[in-house]
Amino acid sequence: MTLRVALFATCLGDTLFPDTCQSVVRLLERLGCAVDFPLAQTCCGQMHFNTGYRDETVPLARRLGEAFAGYDAVVAPSGSCAAMVRDIYPKLLESDLPPRMYELSEFLVDVLGVTDVGAYFPHRVTYHPTCHSLRMLGVGEKPLRLLREVKGLDLVELPAAESCCGFGGTFALKNSETSTAMLGDKMSNVLDTGAEVLTAGDNSCLMHIGGGLSRLRTGVRTVHLADILASTEEEPWLATR
Repeated sequence: MTLRVALFATCLGDTLFPDTCQSVVRLLERLGCAVDFPLAQTCCGQMHFNTGYRDETVPLARRLGEAFAGYDAVVAPSGSCAAMVRDIYPKLLESDLPPRMYELSEFLVDVLGVTDVGAYFPHRVTYHPTCHSLRMLGVGEKPLRLLREVKGLDLVELPAAESCCGFGGTFALKNSETSTAMLGDKMSNVLDTGAEVLTAGDNSCLMHIGGGLSRLRTGVRTVHLADILASTEEEPWLATR
């Protein structure tokens, strides 16, 4: 039976990284899923909640639940937003309103039961496990299992991988000096790997780290996990953009 899957693009994906959202759809359709994009979806309310606007978060949470009702699964290219829905919503709404929300790697491994998705990405890559995916969702080795199966990809270990990059949404604004220091440590570790590409499951963290790497003119680029997994030998432009 074909799973009826909805894409939760997230605010950041929708406004700044639409290519990643397209990669998710391309990948899931290649694996036999029927993917919808409910137009009623909006922000999950994570920024509101984390800044203390709990009451203002509730209508956003209810709207999101209604937008995704009726699907077999909802997939997000963001451990951060998926964690907000999975971990915070049940406490906020006192019910498990949103249906079956998954971060991309856990959906591929746990639901579809695949690790080899037919991807091709001939580059030296290192992986940063983002805080929410690691600590709230517990995705563990799933992204690494997927990356190890990518044809042509040379996966190198990131030192102190589980250390935060310093983004944390509004944390980077409210605690800029601390955030910058944490970013410096993360960039140093990335450069020590000799990788051409840093990947992760959250574009928010990649934006933060990538901005620092770009300002230093390191030549290391950031690529979302979904973009790597969607790349094939038949679509080489995905591997080089």
